[in-house]
Amino acid sequence: MGKHAADESRGPAELEQGLERTRQGFFGRLAQLFRRSGLDEETWEELEALLIQADVGVKTTETLLGRLRERARLEKIADGMALRKALAEEMRAILRQVERPVPPPEPGTPYVILVVGVNGVGKTTTIAKLAYFHRRQGRSVLLAAADTFRAAAIEQLQAWGERAGVPVLAHRPGGDPAAVAHDAVSAALARGIDVVIVDTAGRLHTKHNLMEELRKVRRVIERQLPGAPQQVLLVLDATTGQNGLVQARVFTEAVRVTHLALAKLDGTAKGGIAFAVVHELGVPIAYVGTGERLEDLVVFDADRFVAALLG
Repeated sequence: MGKHAADESRGPAELEQGLERTRQGFFGRLAQLFRRSGLDEETWEELEALLIQADVGVKTTETLLGRLRERARLEKIADGMALRKALAEEMRAILRQVERPVPPPEPGTPYVILVVGVNGVGKTTTIAKLAYFHRRQGRSVLLAAADTFRAAAIEQLQAWGERAGVPVLAHRPGGDPAAVAHDAVSAALARGIDVVIVDTAGRLHTKHNLMEELRKVRRVIERQLPGAPQQVLLVLDATTGQNGLVQARVFTEAVRVTHLALAKLDGTAKGGIAFAVVHELGVPIAYVGTGERLEDLVVFDADRFVAALLG
């Protein structure tokens, strides 16, 4: 995934802390399974049940088990520890199959991040963390309040912008979201701002209208700044499990999502949703949210993620 050198040093500990509930939960029960001295059909069935309960999803679990059974046959895997090692390797392979580095901002051109996701997933918080993340690396940041549907959304973004120390460009509630995005890119070009992060609406009950609105926002950004948005980031709530997969599919089909941010990972005992979204949607994870603080955003790393899960 994308590497941001400034934050690499704090990744492992942050990720381990954020995954504590998951590691102690269903994946903790996996550890008990791995202590067995032999492998029988009951072990395979228990492994399947635990992975599904951990939100890895039926389809992804079937893929993992198919690969593991084949390896067990070919490599003569006969005990839990060897199975654990093989599972870790296959989990990493799933996460790596769609690796796509986060393109770094280029000097002289605003780097536009279009952030999408349903209301309540932690989108605004993730935007604030992302703004803080770029600020800490010495970049100037502008937030665009293009969720004009709710006055509260604009106020919330302004409050988070203040906390993160970054300006927020906003229009009146009910205005045109595409106009907000347009003005934000214009302001960035005029002021030499490095990073523009665009918040968007997420009211899925009016799905068709919302997707049209998001497509329009994207088109306006593309016309104004060829090559932008350089990143379309879908924020998913890790605690919603398989429902998150359904939501994600809607957005990926509508706005060509490039990366995922998995929010609230510290709030779930399941965590396996990471494998399901990558495997079934073919979209890589760029960031994970591991807490409430502005600095609780970790650059995703497949090796560290699997190591933190399996202990």
